[in-house]
Amino acid sequence: MKTLNNLVERGWYQRALWFLPLLILLWPLSQIFSWLAAQRRHHLQRVQAVLPVAVVVVGNISIGGTGKTPLLCELAEALSQRGKRVGIISRGYGGSYGGQPRLVQPSDEAALVGDEPLLIARVTQCPVVVAHDRLAAARFLIEHAALDIILSDDGLQHYALPRTVEIAVLDGARGIGNGFCLPAGPLREPASRLHEVDFVVVNGVTAQTFNNTQLVTHLIPEHWVNIGNGDVLALEQLPESPRVHAVAGIGNPQRFFHTLRNLGLDIIEHAFPDHHVFSAMDIRFNDNYPIVMTEKDAVKCARFAQHHCYALHVKMPLPAQWISQLVARIERNFHHAGIGRLT
Repeated sequence: MKTLNNLVERGWYQRALWFLPLLILLWPLSQIFSWLAAQRRHHLQRVQAVLPVAVVVVGNISIGGTGKTPLLCELAEALSQRGKRVGIISRGYGGSYGGQPRLVQPSDEAALVGDEPLLIARVTQCPVVVAHDRLAAARFLIEHAALDIILSDDGLQHYALPRTVEIAVLDGARGIGNGFCLPAGPLREPASRLHEVDFVVVNGVTAQTFNNTQLVTHLIPEHWVNIGNGDVLALEQLPESPRVHAVAGIGNPQRFFHTLRNLGLDIIEHAFPDHHVFSAMDIRFNDNYPIVMTEKDAVKCARFAQHHCYALHVKMPLPAQWISQLVARIERNFHHAGIGRLT
């Protein structure tokens, strides 16, 4: 199944001739998927609730990793620095908490609340609530914290959740692939949806223009963190060997591997599915090469990490002018919705 998924994904993004017969076969299903998504959106938007705080949805229209989590962490920090009280909601994918609203504690296990919400809670120090129903998560968060703005981790297609501003995140290298909706392509909604959101953030260099408010940025590696003891090391201080085991259980492992190669590392790739539940055996190898991984994977491996396991800490720079535009758009849309003024 993993091999088939990888093959289909390559067909979506490489536009290879060998994929054409399968594309023709899947195209009618793609049209049905697109129509059903539009009908669902139309219905849910008619019955959207009203919340007393601004809601900023940070999501994407494609499946797979785009860099959404680092962006959300940067937004939380930037908005907090501007005096906004920020809370965050997430589905808690992969967590065993049961689906009802739950406040994430930094001491929680990723297996309970999900890897991304736990990482976000630890990095941002903002209140984070997980629930399968994002509207229920937002209401729970409002009841338990004084807030100005809720950031929704994903949820662009969760139309029961009212939103003040929408931010779509794209991978610069992958873009929108072949431009088709599932299953013929990687899109959850038609590409035209990008012209409706307030902002598009592209993670990485791209020659395409998806939206007239498009911001192109990229992830910048900052330092290593020893997963076992929390020690921080400069990028050039990774000990033992320039050769490393690179472990990635994220939506687009190749982006992480590419980053490591740009740091001058000779890597042995170990790609796992997104949100993979790691065991000690997954990161046990028959040598003493350092083991490196993303921060998202590190929160799941902390209990059994060896002394030579490191997480790469990254930042996604956001220009101050863009943050000012975002805050202005939030305030304008919130006021125009007739709810009041943002404090």
